[in-house]
Amino acid sequence: MIRVGFVINSLATGGAQMMLYKLLSGIDRQRFAPEVLTLSGTTPVRRSLEGRFEKIDVPVHVFDMEGGFSKLAAFTKMTGYMRGRFDLVQTWMYHADLIGGLAAKLAGGIPVIWNIRHSDLRAGVDKRGTLAVAQMCARLSKILPQAIVCCAHQALNTHAAMGYDRDRMKVIPNGFDLEKFCRDKKARCAVRQTLGVDAQAPVIGLVGRYHRQKGHREFLEAAALVSRWYPQSVFVLCGDGVTWENQELIDLIDTYGLRSRVRLLGRHDDMPGLLPSFDIATSASICGEGFSNTVGEAMACGVPCVVTDVGDSALVVADTGVVVAPQNAVALAEGWQCLLAMESDMREKWSQRARARIEDHFSLSAIIGQYQDLFCEVLAQYRPSSHSKG
Repeated sequence: MIRVGFVINSLATGGAQMMLYKLLSGIDRQRFAPEVLTLSGTTPVRRSLEGRFEKIDVPVHVFDMEGGFSKLAAFTKMTGYMRGRFDLVQTWMYHADLIGGLAAKLAGGIPVIWNIRHSDLRAGVDKRGTLAVAQMCARLSKILPQAIVCCAHQALNTHAAMGYDRDRMKVIPNGFDLEKFCRDKKARCAVRQTLGVDAQAPVIGLVGRYHRQKGHREFLEAAALVSRWYPQSVFVLCGDGVTWENQELIDLIDTYGLRSRVRLLGRHDDMPGLLPSFDIATSASICGEGFSNTVGEAMACGVPCVVTDVGDSALVVADTGVVVAPQNAVALAEGWQCLLAMESDMREKWSQRARARIEDHFSLSAIIGQYQDLFCEVLAQYRPSSHSKG
């Protein structure tokens, strides 16, 4: 049994957290004994995700590193907890890569695999602390991790240019549960009825937390254009902060005169039910997106996508959707129009192609297999004599 500690910044809702959950939901429990270690304290949302891990019998341990002496104490506690407990540590996201990697080193030289989830970093969009940590990781990448997983080819290339050790890097994309995410006419009708949307109205959706990186401004500007061409169109947005209490977002909606056309759902847990109600799913990200979970999930549900050319979105969509330049609302609107103008039989073909692409290249079982193979490969190369079990 290989004991693996998975270190992540927090269990706030996000693509990294959900991919970790999917990985541990399907990991071979006859070969691997996983535990999750987080660097921040609990909130109601985070406790909800902790509960998901508990349901699949994966322990979650919180080491609350909020700052000052408490951060140092929590780091010391985590280092002590790791010592003699794990054969391998796999970290997710920049802060966890740095802190989890150093803790594993001090806990007896436990081998470490980092995981990079961003395609790139940008001043003014990403926090200065995040930029500094990423630069520090670049300098330590030749000595701290045994391997570095990138969720996207663009992420690998960008971080190699930053100074990360390219020889230790490999791409393992996100994977998708093809039984959970599928075409569902019942769900489509039920959601539309709940949202007060006509069965024939064009529905365009954006799933993502409210953050400048996600391109809500460009999405809404494009929505205003498409509303002129398709007056019955409806725009569904969900994610943390995407609510009618977000005054900044409401001001944007009102600027474009879209209040009657927009549905804001906030944090939404039933994505397999929601996504089939879309006619088009969109990633409008302006930067940072590595591998969009939402795009893959929508394609698995047979929903064609219009995506900005950020991270590996173009690679994922390929010829099953439309790729446009980021921060270009006109191009985004024209991409939607391209799909909406199709005859029904042609749109059905695109729907089938979207589903088939996920089946052929990004099934969850295949991606879990790639992670498991890497864990075994790193351990096979690692010299047990250099690893003190405490």
